[in-house]
Amino acid sequence: MKIYNTMTRKKDDFIPITEGEINMYACGPTVYNYFHIGNARPFLFFDVVRRYFKYLGYKVSYVQNITDIDDKIIEQAIKEKTNFNEIAERYTKAFFDDLKLLNINYADFNPKATEYISEMIDLINTLVVKGNAYESNGDVYFSVESIPNYGKLSGKNLNELQAGARIEANTQKKNPADFTLWKKAKDGEPSWDSPWGAGRPGWHTECVVMSRKILGQTFDIHGGGVDLIFPHHENELAQAYALDGEPLANYWMHNGFLNVDGNKMSKSLNNFFTTRDIMKDYDPEVIRFFFLSKHYRSPIDFNEEIIIESKKALANFYSAFSSIDIINILDQDIDIYEFNEAVQAFKEAMNDDFNTAKALAVMFDLVKEIKSKQNSLKKQQAAALTLYELGQVLGFFVDLEDRLTNSVDQHAEKLIELMINYRLEAKQEKNYAFSDRIRHDLSEIGIELQDTPQGTIWKIKE
Repeated sequence: MKIYNTMTRKKDDFIPITEGEINMYACGPTVYNYFHIGNARPFLFFDVVRRYFKYLGYKVSYVQNITDIDDKIIEQAIKEKTNFNEIAERYTKAFFDDLKLLNINYADFNPKATEYISEMIDLINTLVVKGNAYESNGDVYFSVESIPNYGKLSGKNLNELQAGARIEANTQKKNPADFTLWKKAKDGEPSWDSPWGAGRPGWHTECVVMSRKILGQTFDIHGGGVDLIFPHHENELAQAYALDGEPLANYWMHNGFLNVDGNKMSKSLNNFFTTRDIMKDYDPEVIRFFFLSKHYRSPIDFNEEIIIESKKALANFYSAFSSIDIINILDQDIDIYEFNEAVQAFKEAMNDDFNTAKALAVMFDLVKEIKSKQNSLKKQQAAALTLYELGQVLGFFVDLEDRLTNSVDQHAEKLIELMINYRLEAKQEKNYAFSDRIRHDLSEIGIELQDTPQGTIWKIKE
């Protein structure tokens, strides 16, 4: 397996610290509102990473934190005239509810920042004692010049960072690029006692403490969106190096940006959508297909046209399952060895830096095998079971029976297949006028037929 490592800027051979085990950490939500559709991408992708490792037989320990104290949470509490705990609890619950709708499995551990305040204070105090951090008027800052190679993860030059930081110069800092470890409390803000007075930890310290506390000094994979490389992940790494000279993680994985209709998502452009709102209009599984149809490191554009295409593509899977009546064969002892090459092609795609787009292509090849009139029923069934197995690795086909039995679309597809059979019978009886009429009438309602050596296939006209 090869994983693109942000630290090395290349695909590295993946070698876990402990054979057969994977320890991974991905940054979770700051719970001040419902998470937006851009947040959904890393949540969903790292769910797939974990699923695939488990499919390969690894024991996986997956940590995803909850940032339940932050400026945005405090601002939302003030806006709603309530306390920060109420805001954090409400949107933490909403976060888990929305994960469930997206069929994203909960992490093994979801530590909350407020549960580790004492450990954060201890870490900050250690850095102060070691000379890597300093107190200034109740705030504590990390000295970026106290460690070598600051900026290595993000590829940023310290001199450039210093010049940029001077634009918003903080006279309390020794160096404009130094970052906050402990924030002095303002009047009325939630706070905790510390050696430097009342305050709360900085965001970058929270993740260092929680990840190391649960997964150990150095773990296998640290993940998140590309927007977190700097400053968040760079500053996490800096603290870990300062503590013991070891990296926080061996592999750093980052998914690409999500744009909306070609533009960066922002409230000012009125293109800011929460995942919860999107799921009111689109099946969560369609959203999953949309994200996985593109390589995770590539930027992806969210627009209605692409979502509709994702819906059509996903329908092909269920059409294939319906044609073979898969529900009645799920528990049968059917040998799927015949499609071992497809399984291996799927693994090769996923082993190449989790190329889900190629993995989906393998699954569509299986759809062709299921629908091929030249294949025996046994071979079609084997292809269907293989498709079902691989789809589950990517998080598809939840509640399969309900989807197949209760979907109007599936009944419509069966009617189309029935019309194709009537047309075939008409052609065999040389009733070409009736055969042509079936083709014409289906075309009028947007269904295009194509006669191939393997039989007649249909698609929705573009």
